[in-house]
Amino acid sequence: MFVCSFARLLARFKRLSPLVVAAVLAACSSTYPPAPPTAEEVTYSYKIGPGDTVNIVVWRNPELSMSVPVRPDGKITTPLVEDLPALGKESSVLARDIEKALAKYIRDPVVTVIVTQFVGPYADQVRVVGEAAKPQALAYRQQMSLLDVMIAVGGLTDFADGNGASILRPGSDGNKQYTVRLKDLLKRGDMSANVEVKPGDVVIIPQSLF
Repeated sequence: MFVCSFARLLARFKRLSPLVVAAVLAACSSTYPPAPPTAEEVTYSYKIGPGDTVNIVVWRNPELSMSVPVRPDGKITTPLVEDLPALGKESSVLARDIEKALAKYIRDPVVTVIVTQFVGPYADQVRVVGEAAKPQALAYRQQMSLLDVMIAVGGLTDFADGNGASILRPGSDGNKQYTVRLKDLLKRGDMSANVEVKPGDVVIIPQSLF
């Protein structure tokens, strides 16, 4: 923050060239964390994705109650209900859709859907690439932190440039990239380096040059 203010101040007095000021300000804008989240971003509702397992309970109809996987095409199949889209829906919304489909066969169906295995939509998954012990895609959880992500992927390799890592975040106005300090977080226990991740984030861990 001090560096950014200092660069802006010097720019007013023409003591730095425009290229130098631009470089400094660009580095400042890429530093995590970003602006405080909006009310819409704070509230997160889990959406069903391919690979999830959903437990469908039809009240007073045990023969129609079962656990089924969500297929790669985002649909599910249950007795009396074939190829019902589930991708991107909340469990309560899917329950209402199943009730509508079952209403053709039974009177006033009451359905509850419980997600028991979480993968989530591809767009919401948090991906870790590069010098992690186990690079992979993770299901996003509300208030998921960078430390949670790194525990799940087994930490850094011996060749990782932890403090050169970054988070690539997709958005409606394009992708933005923020610098994060994984070495400080994992090796030195600096919790100020532990930041919140968002659905769709990609954690990029480069290899150290030395």
